[in-house]
Amino acid sequence: MQTARLPRLDLRRLIILLAMLSGLITLGIGFYASYKVQRDSLIGSTLAANQAYAAKLADGAEEFFRSAQQQLAVSAELIAARFPDVNQWDAEARRLREQTDSFNAVVITSAEGKVLATAPNTGLLVGQKLSSPGASQALAERKPLISSPYISALGTLVVLISHPIVADDGTYLGYIGGVIYLRERNILHSMLGQHFYQDGSYLYAVDQTRRLLYHPEPKRLGTVVSENAVIDRALQGESGSLRVVNSQGVDMLAGYAASPAAGWGIVAQRPTAITLQPLDDLMFKVARQTAPLALLTLLCIWGLATLITRPLSQLAQRASQMDAPNTAERIQRIRSWYFEAAQLKRAMQLGISLLHQRIGKLNLDAQTDPLTGLHNRRGLTFALELLRSEGQSFAVIALDIDHFKRINDTHGHDVGDTVIQQMAGLMKTCSRDADILCRSGGEEFLMLLPNTTLDSALLVAERLRMCVELEQIPVVGHITVSLGIAVWPMHASDIERVLKLADAALYRAKQHGRNRSEIAEPDQYLQDNSKTDA
Repeated sequence: MQTARLPRLDLRRLIILLAMLSGLITLGIGFYASYKVQRDSLIGSTLAANQAYAAKLADGAEEFFRSAQQQLAVSAELIAARFPDVNQWDAEARRLREQTDSFNAVVITSAEGKVLATAPNTGLLVGQKLSSPGASQALAERKPLISSPYISALGTLVVLISHPIVADDGTYLGYIGGVIYLRERNILHSMLGQHFYQDGSYLYAVDQTRRLLYHPEPKRLGTVVSENAVIDRALQGESGSLRVVNSQGVDMLAGYAASPAAGWGIVAQRPTAITLQPLDDLMFKVARQTAPLALLTLLCIWGLATLITRPLSQLAQRASQMDAPNTAERIQRIRSWYFEAAQLKRAMQLGISLLHQRIGKLNLDAQTDPLTGLHNRRGLTFALELLRSEGQSFAVIALDIDHFKRINDTHGHDVGDTVIQQMAGLMKTCSRDADILCRSGGEEFLMLLPNTTLDSALLVAERLRMCVELEQIPVVGHITVSLGIAVWPMHASDIERVLKLADAALYRAKQHGRNRSEIAEPDQYLQDNSKTDA
């Protein structure tokens, strides 16, 4: 027969493995928690900083537009006071253009939109009627305004900031406008551009049509940005921060703000990967510094595991040699210096005794019917052998539940099992402690009554029959039993023969109407012998 193969993994290796896994898991959790906290903090601080940048620049843009409109308003008053003076137009346009870097060009028109003066004065537009979107809007609305970006007559992306020229009597004379070339240097360009960094952070501005008005990459100016949650919120006049994937597919930490005067949205953002790169480097350095300490800890665990598992290893070795004559002495010499090992040592010393008890219990279980707790056929055989060896006379009551098949067919086997259990309980109630109760099979039972006469056995049988008849069983109601009684050695000298006679009496009770007790007829062999003796 092939011997079962024992596992090769011992407790020492298991402890070391468990300690290593616990250490690695704890270290991993610590690293992850630290990384997660610092990562969230870094992302949060970057978003807050970008929001602050965007809000600051939006405020700067607002201030610029207010200042530009104020400059245009003063010039409009000066021109209106001396409107017919042609020389004044050129002088004022030149003054306004050269006074600050607010505008790339200045234009003065009549009420019909004809250009009266420009600065710088190239002579190309003077006398012509402007039809650009910005000019048309200024002539139509006749109020201070900032136009949406548009392509000028010269093919340049521009924004027109205009102010109407109105005479003292309210007559509309035209407008003066400051033109900003979005692709050229100006004060607005300088204000936004100074926040461009080399670490991937940058700013951009968009108008209501999602067109890029400022971007650190000049080639992208004038392009329309596709769907972007940050731009959507900024153009709705909101201010805040958001982590978003931009139109180029880059994960960004963006802060945004609105410039209501022009209807622009300003966004400051930084790539998430660049933001987190210092943290990744820091965590790598921490891991590198932790490695030697982790190795030292592992060596300590290795030593402690060996010390802890030595008594258990010795006990396990002795357990494999339980049949050796000096095993008990060798177990006694094992130094069990902690509670668990001492308890195991004590348990092994009691092992043989417990093993015998266990074998006895197994023998009892093997002789017991699991459903009723009564003896089974094997238990019956053992009891009969014991009675035979002791030479005690005994009565046999064989009994059977009447119409049990009908119960199973009508109510199912679960109810049938319940009936059998109830029957076993009634048998215990109507018997003595010395009586041997057996379930011989299905709904058939046997009672062995040591040192019991035929009359006493009949009384026991009748008492049991009446108890069963009166018992109310759930679902089924009342049942009855038929019983057959025989006595050894009165009815037969052979025990097996007595059992058969009791069984025959049982079936005679069934033939005579059930729910009754019948006494076995004396064996024919015994009758013949008694006649001969007579």
